[in-house]
Amino acid sequence: MTQGVPRHVGVILDGNGRWAQQRGLPRVAGHVAGEDALLDVLEGALELGIEWFTIFVFSTENWHRSSDEVSFLMEFCEELLVRRGRELAERGARLHFAGDLEDPRIPHSVRLNIRETLEVTTPNHRLNLVVAFNYGGRREIVEAARSLAADAAAGRIRPEEVDEQSLAARLHIPGMPDADLIIRTSGENRLSNFLLWQGAYAELYFTDVLWPDFNRAEFERALAEYRRRERRFGRIRDPS
Repeated sequence: MTQGVPRHVGVILDGNGRWAQQRGLPRVAGHVAGEDALLDVLEGALELGIEWFTIFVFSTENWHRSSDEVSFLMEFCEELLVRRGRELAERGARLHFAGDLEDPRIPHSVRLNIRETLEVTTPNHRLNLVVAFNYGGRREIVEAARSLAADAAAGRIRPEEVDEQSLAARLHIPGMPDADLIIRTSGENRLSNFLLWQGAYAELYFTDVLWPDFNRAEFERALAEYRRRERRFGRIRDPS
């Protein structure tokens, strides 16, 4: 199956801390530098007509980092929404958030800005930008299974009616298509609990480039590799 432009790209933005440490800077400086990389790549995605773009910015496991870094990441997310939310809206991007936004550890002001940004960008459809924030792939599947179990217990669905479609309909963003390509920067070759359901048949692309050094040119290299691959979805390779 020849590849063109992927409909849905997921990115694990990794290597911010190492980028900063290599330059003798505090870890949080890497997150600041990563903002320019993100905007450059998103501009490329908009130009290519990619429909869905999911970024992993804060995992459920990131709460175990130092309190200073967690506080910074919360404040940085809020500032990014304030600074860039309307800019993204003007470019035609619609924001979605995947993850537990009701977690009491998330500052109220962050949750408020998330809701406001979602409202501002709702009419847009040029690019669906999904921010995986306080997100874990296993938790997302567990919550969907729990919802199905509750519906079954209440008699709204019979156990034999449970299938992939009924579970997918209860994920954080039910209308989000499966990922075609998942990119991870910084040389780590694992998914780290990202899009476990949606990435079942995604092509994986790993690069040693640290996220703040990742740009539109690096993104195009990932897309070029994607186009060279044959996606079979379990089918036998075409002998032709």
